[in-house]
Amino acid sequence: MPDSTNQKPIFRFGLYELDCGTGELRKDGKSRPRIQGQPLEVLLQLLAHPGDVVTREELRDRLWPSDTFVDYDHSLNTAVNKLRDALSDAAENPRFIQTIPRRGYRFIATVEVVAEGALRIEESKQRGGISVETSAGTSSKKRRFALSDPHELPDAPRGVVQLLFSLIQVMYLCFYVISLARLQWVEPILYQAVQHPKWLLALLLGTALVGIPVRLYLLSAAIFGYRGLPLKFLRLFPFVLPLDALWALAPFLLVDEIGVGLALAVTAALLYVPFSQRSLLLMGDGNPKQAGNL
Repeated sequence: MPDSTNQKPIFRFGLYELDCGTGELRKDGKSRPRIQGQPLEVLLQLLAHPGDVVTREELRDRLWPSDTFVDYDHSLNTAVNKLRDALSDAAENPRFIQTIPRRGYRFIATVEVVAEGALRIEESKQRGGISVETSAGTSSKKRRFALSDPHELPDAPRGVVQLLFSLIQVMYLCFYVISLARLQWVEPILYQAVQHPKWLLALLLGTALVGIPVRLYLLSAAIFGYRGLPLKFLRLFPFVLPLDALWALAPFLLVDEIGVGLALAVTAALLYVPFSQRSLLLMGDGNPKQAGNL
């Protein structure tokens, strides 16, 4: 922490900024309710030692003098819970504050410390249209694809994201399993539709056999809240996209029952689904490179 009476340090972690002088908390540049009292003291102590375990005894000594008579455990738990509420964090799936049983707490996100004066210079440059890189995380703002940026997407409740993402994985699993189970009906359709059905049949079998374990992994990761799932999915996205694009043609296996028009409409909708998965995880996680989990 910078030791200066003129410049008050500002902590950055994930999409958040904390002015330790005023207790003002900002998320993606937007002010949130001010943190005061014991929750602020706890957060400052954790931010001063990112990645290290801060014991309950250390927090007790910082928050209460030795001659204070108070239920330390209850008061500390209350302060940490208020802090987690302010950061939209959860003890079960922590993105920032991890509980170390019977020991204390650890701040698990990347922390950057900047001086107040340097932050004002940076903000003025950004308003003037000058591109400034202040941390490794800002390089992610450069667009690699014409896709939604995490800063453009609204926040979404983690439970809703987990539910919708899990349902998408179940949908694909149903595609794979039903196609394999009805292979004796699928094969004649392929022979009637294309000139070289053996290659298409082999592609269908191969992608289904690859897709089943991939979907089971993503489904279990969503249900149990794997830490870092958004980042893992972004790495898998270049491989998942062609797989999903191919299986978007699955409605044409039922073209005799549903007709060409409906098959085209469902295929068009399925082509959007891989991008919706990406957006869902980013909405539930904020910034996947800074946060720890879904």
